[in-house]
Amino acid sequence: MAALPPPGAGAVSEAKPFPAWSLPRDAAATIDLANPLPERVDRDWAIGGSTGAGVRVCILDSGVERGHPLVGELAGAVAITVDEDGETIAAEDTEGDLCGHGTACAGVVRALAPDAEIFSVRVLGAGFKGSGRTLVAGLRWAVDQGFDVVNMSLSTTKRELGDILHELADSAYFRRTMLVASAHNMPVESYPWRFSSVVSVGSHEEDDPLVFYANPDPPVEFFARGVDVEVAWIGGGSIRATGNSFATPAITGIAALVLGKHPGLTPFQVKTVLYLIASNVGG
Repeated sequence: MAALPPPGAGAVSEAKPFPAWSLPRDAAATIDLANPLPERVDRDWAIGGSTGAGVRVCILDSGVERGHPLVGELAGAVAITVDEDGETIAAEDTEGDLCGHGTACAGVVRALAPDAEIFSVRVLGAGFKGSGRTLVAGLRWAVDQGFDVVNMSLSTTKRELGDILHELADSAYFRRTMLVASAHNMPVESYPWRFSSVVSVGSHEEDDPLVFYANPDPPVEFFARGVDVEVAWIGGGSIRATGNSFATPAITGIAALVLGKHPGLTPFQVKTVLYLIASNVGG
């Protein structure tokens, strides 16, 4: 007759492995959060009296002309290059804007949020030319700097860059950097504006820079002024221009107003506020 096993031998444990990224029992009290939004969010609460002071805005573009009367002083400016080993080089930008586009975007932000800090990260050269590698490197550098808002009035149609840009956009989102990106001016697939972690912008043709609309049919999430608008341009002057590029910094500027009055809001919360104060929401 076989000997009986000792008590408990071979017993199956009822303990179950605890999933990663989970909340242990009784730990909810350690993550209590105050609701930063009032019962009713309106424009007065969201942006009333705000000038964007204390908010760091990055213009990821063709550079910004220093001292332009419609832009004012910059908090800093770098030019991004990628060396033969694939390493990112962020050197002080001594050339400034090489085609006017970045200056135009900076001017739109400045008009809406006059006290925001504007920082230029140049990834485009003369003739709006630039490589996908430089765009990715510039965005990665900007995210690492912890800017509050990054304005991207540019995109790439290169599918091979989509996954990298998606990863960077998600990284920015979780690190509390808000990416505001323009939809392509043509009906083509491009990135990063199509990602849900990015605030995507198209144009409308009304004149008021504070009029913007939430789009019930994404991927474009908001429409802002971007048709036949006067924008700053290189040489200290201005031109009239049309494009989603110029609608995007309008949303960037309004987001800077929200963050200037309510610092600490996450990109998710700022996007929620933008939705609630859009001109077509809530009557």
